[in-house]
Amino acid sequence: MISPDARASGLGEQGVATSPDTFSQHWNPAKYVFLENKSGFGVSYTPQNVKVGVDDSFLANLNYYNRINERSFWSTNFKFWTFGEIHLTQNPQDQPFLEEPNVYSIDGSYILKLSDFFSMGVTARFFSSNLKYKSIDFDSGSTNSFSVDISGFYQSNEIAYENFNGVWRAGFNISNMGPKIKYDELGEKNFIPTNLKIGSAFDFIFNSLNKLSLNIEFNKLLVPSLIPEFNSNDEIIGYNQSDVSFLSGMFKSFGDANGGFSEEITEITIAFGLEYLYNNSFALRVGYFGEHEDQGDRKFITYGTGFSINEINLDLSYLQTPSSSDFINPNDGTLRFSFTYNFN
Repeated sequence: MISPDARASGLGEQGVATSPDTFSQHWNPAKYVFLENKSGFGVSYTPQNVKVGVDDSFLANLNYYNRINERSFWSTNFKFWTFGEIHLTQNPQDQPFLEEPNVYSIDGSYILKLSDFFSMGVTARFFSSNLKYKSIDFDSGSTNSFSVDISGFYQSNEIAYENFNGVWRAGFNISNMGPKIKYDELGEKNFIPTNLKIGSAFDFIFNSLNKLSLNIEFNKLLVPSLIPEFNSNDEIIGYNQSDVSFLSGMFKSFGDANGGFSEEITEITIAFGLEYLYNNSFALRVGYFGEHEDQGDRKFITYGTGFSINEINLDLSYLQTPSSSDFINPNDGTLRFSFTYNFN
């Protein structure tokens, strides 16, 4: 759920309906068939937890896509996330335990253009999660599992309006559909972050040199809501989650909020993004990401820029939390980098 590339990060961390690029694998693989290039690869690097003083935590991302024919593509991705070295002690005088929690994933997609304007993609993913502290439970370790994604993308032809031309886009991605996982034999099974993204966009094409894109995206986590556990004094002493399969949990997530429909709405995050493109070689971006205060209270502004020289693209983005926010974003002040090379 962390944005891996600088272009999407500069647009408020969204990408399900933005114009296709090399990093579409994370957001919406169905976009690839609308690229004009034969193939391409991209590398991105995102420092993590800068705000809290962790200097060895990062997210690395490697993408590759390839055209099969005029109507189909295949693509693959490798991600590696680490929290760096953590020294744990039970008591101040104890010898610390060294932990290095990390997650990596490998996935592949097949994308088919079903019409001149619409495509769909299916993704299979293997991941390994090593997040359980062995110093607390010596029987625990990394857990390995799999998940699948289903995505769709629509892009219109260029339409002539009175003072400009325009292109409409829309997309969706249901990602990380897979079984629950656990880190040891005695532990409880946990839902993986099954996710629904829906978005739309419009390009204002003023002339052959100048284009402005407006993008919006909605996101909802498709896992059951936490159920509060009360003591005899009606005080909350903990939370439980429904013991259902991941598939039942996906449908249950649309109507199980404790506060009813009004709380279900607060579980949806929203992202806005503007991208100005000059001569397909220079881009300026700004975005906003918003989350309800009862669901995490993540609110931040993003800025970005991009440069293209022949087949090479370089993108940068910066994340800033408004001073009025009470939420301390560990990625506040993060500068992200992405590099891509496309083969014509």
